[in-house]
Amino acid sequence: MPRFDNPSMDSHPMPGSTYAFSAARPTDLGASEYTLVALAADCSSSVGGFAKDIERCVAEVVRSCGSSPRSDNLMLRFTTFNHQVREVHGYRPLVACSPKDYKGSIRAQGSTALCDAAYTAVASLCTYGAQLEGHDFDVNGIIFVVTDGCENASRSTPKEVRKAIEGARKLAHLTSLTTVLVGVGVKDHGLSQMLDDFRKQAGFDRYVELDKADAATLASLADFVSKSIAVQSQALATGAQPPIGF
Repeated sequence: MPRFDNPSMDSHPMPGSTYAFSAARPTDLGASEYTLVALAADCSSSVGGFAKDIERCVAEVVRSCGSSPRSDNLMLRFTTFNHQVREVHGYRPLVACSPKDYKGSIRAQGSTALCDAAYTAVASLCTYGAQLEGHDFDVNGIIFVVTDGCENASRSTPKEVRKAIEGARKLAHLTSLTTVLVGVGVKDHGLSQMLDDFRKQAGFDRYVELDKADAATLASLADFVSKSIAVQSQALATGAQPPIGF
């Protein structure tokens, strides 16, 4: 498969949102199937103490996935969110991503637009998946939203996130879609309950909770994310439905 240095990117409006996303042009892609990965990381003021560890976590995901046998079949979009959602880069081939790209990407400040981060991840993946499917690519997707706090700044709602996830599956542009909410540094029972409630209301498949947010814990998160992506991509290759629990 070809390697990409600077894939051409187009901008796309996002249904039901004022946000847009960018993605590589289908005509520039060389594989016949792709697993789309949407990764959104909290950058609100409360993550200031471990911002660099989050950056290293994302870099390690890219490094690990880049050495996998199916690296040519992966595309990644990375966003950060506080009271706004910021696209660090849109959907581009994993082989065009470098671990060093994520240094300085987490700028801790502001509040937490958790719903907007989740909604835009789903809407972008579904929209781009439909475009790729229309160009005869086989496509599936996996979404990770990583946060250390609860919703307090979004325009969208958990109900709208659930509707977007359900719509993505009903439209059948994706052979499968897995959604994972990750809580990091969750020691308070009240916060734990609120995040689990959000997972249920928004329709995420799984909630993964980490009570610490130190370097070792976020390194283990990188391993979990990388292995989950590998399972999702292998399911696309075999036609199997990936298990939610991986």
